[in-house]
Amino acid sequence: MIIHKPTTLEEAARLLAADDDAQCIAGGATLVAMMNSGVVEPRTLISLGGIDGLNAITGATDRTVTIGATAKHSTVAAHDAFTGAQSIVGLAAGKIAHPPIRNMGTIGGSLAVADPATDYPTALLAAGAAFDVVGPDGSRTIAVDDFFTGFLSTALATGELIRSVELPAGPENAVAVYDKISKIDGDIAILSVAVVMVMADGRCSYLRIAVGGCGPTPFRSPQAEEELIGSELSGTDLDIAADLTVAASDPMNDVRATADYRRRVLPGVVRRALGFARQLTEDE
Repeated sequence: MIIHKPTTLEEAARLLAADDDAQCIAGGATLVAMMNSGVVEPRTLISLGGIDGLNAITGATDRTVTIGATAKHSTVAAHDAFTGAQSIVGLAAGKIAHPPIRNMGTIGGSLAVADPATDYPTALLAAGAAFDVVGPDGSRTIAVDDFFTGFLSTALATGELIRSVELPAGPENAVAVYDKISKIDGDIAILSVAVVMVMADGRCSYLRIAVGGCGPTPFRSPQAEEELIGSELSGTDLDIAADLTVAASDPMNDVRATADYRRRVLPGVVRRALGFARQLTEDE
């Protein structure tokens, strides 16, 4: 096996573009497991560990936050400068697997796999994130709504790598809830729901609901969000929004659950997450 150790992301992109069999490795939490099970057998690895600054989390004066691609899950979970809507990302990071995995895996590596049952995609969709990517032809920004293109597939072109995840400031007074059900503790989700909400004068004034594990990509239901904007989030309101969310889903059968099970459970998880978010706004 050939192992490259580039010192810049641009060099890594050139190496990746030049070798169809190459894979990038940072924490290795996902890639090594896939290699051990024979799912992938790369002859070339490109280590991102020697690229300075790629693991940093930084904030700007406009309250936007940049998370470097090789930031560990544990670092994201422990970051205490997320505000409002951004906090959904830290909540999701804290529910990834167990501490040894969180201390090894990286946000960029997890996102590049694009498994809709993992935690970051759902949370980042709720946060309205964007991805700064670098390739042999330069850099560009991909909105989260455009990044996940299908099951285990992304909008990354040949030779492109994620440099960072960009979190917008979002509503500073927003509350965030990340709810996840899994077969066993520490497993990826059977399904997950991420909610970012603002209540003003007893009515919902801002809302993003994202769902993972119930389709080939994480998804939002604009109809459900529109139904709740301006409402008091009564029980009837939540029931209608839950039904609209299920209607937008496209779950599959896998080793963790059937598609029918996911459709049956999703409404309850949506109502629970929305109810908890409403309670958080009342407690503030």
